[in-house]
Amino acid sequence: MLGTVLTAATTAVVAAPAAGLLARRGIIRSRNARLLGITGARGIDERYFARIGGIDQWLSVRGEDRTNPVIVELHGGPGSVNSILMNRTRDWERHFTLVRWDMRGAGKTLRRSGADGQGELTFARLLADAVEVVEHVRARLGTARVIVLGHSFGSALGLRLARSHPQLVAAYVGTDQKVFDGGRDTSDYAALLDRLQRAGKKKELAAVRKMGPDARAWTAEQHSHFSRFASATDPQTFGAMKSVVMKSLWYSPLHSLRELITFFQGFKVSAEMLPGTAGFDDWADGTRFEVPFFVVQGADDLVNTAARARSLFDAVQAPVKEFTLIEDAGHFAAYKHPDRFLDFLQTRVRPTLTHTGPDAATGFAPSSTAATDV
Repeated sequence: MLGTVLTAATTAVVAAPAAGLLARRGIIRSRNARLLGITGARGIDERYFARIGGIDQWLSVRGEDRTNPVIVELHGGPGSVNSILMNRTRDWERHFTLVRWDMRGAGKTLRRSGADGQGELTFARLLADAVEVVEHVRARLGTARVIVLGHSFGSALGLRLARSHPQLVAAYVGTDQKVFDGGRDTSDYAALLDRLQRAGKKKELAAVRKMGPDARAWTAEQHSHFSRFASATDPQTFGAMKSVVMKSLWYSPLHSLRELITFFQGFKVSAEMLPGTAGFDDWADGTRFEVPFFVVQGADDLVNTAARARSLFDAVQAPVKEFTLIEDAGHFAAYKHPDRFLDFLQTRVRPTLTHTGPDAATGFAPSSTAATDV
């Protein structure tokens, strides 16, 4: 959904002469590769393709200590990947084993088989893949349950995985939480019209007005346009795209120049699943969870607003739940301030886990509900 905005943000990153730019890229990528090194006897650093949902899908499993709790991260988009963010989240791997997955239609999974080899690209297929990935990780690492970390569009998957398969999940953590309400709330649409009008964006304003407020009637292209306009008129989010996402992509030691092209291709390939999600209703699907439930949102996020995430959170029943705002952040809040997010994982999420080692039937602590700022 954010592909076009990210393409525009690329200009800020590649505005230097080509030769000097590539030389600098090589130096920084080499430095980043060294920083990613895991050499301890108790550590794990595995990157490989696993057969998930009938196709080869790329996984990364990294951490300093195999006995740490396991986090399975579900990236956003759809079509984006978080494997580009490894250097920003390096410290997370000192306290958790972090599993990253390039979903079908995205990243290295897309590059492996090409657009025509991705099979069915629907939300239901991605959710089935996510369950299979968790099962694969449990068997590979010998752990009973994992922390599910859903980011943006991936949080819609994570929400459903945590609700329907609590036996696999130690805790659910959503960041940039995506919330569906069956089309009842059109406040995001009205807010975008207002921002476009105040910015004097007449062409974009006309396009959004033509789409109408009912996202259930939008085409895949219109969903992409709405996300692009929402992100471009959100100063915090657009700034994070340049300083966090684009720089991480450009300097990622795991991604070649050709893979940078694949990164953007993923948004277009995956957009076809968006119309099928517009009628989802998180309240109707059920707000009772049998696992600890956490939401961490950028206080200034205009893409997936804190108010919308909070409205769902308030309806959730869970043995433990907590809602937290990250100040000075919009979308990508956890990755703009990875130190604050790690502190939240350590101080709020980890204490709810009764046991963190392999082969543990991980449970949770007594119930509590809180809202905090970090």
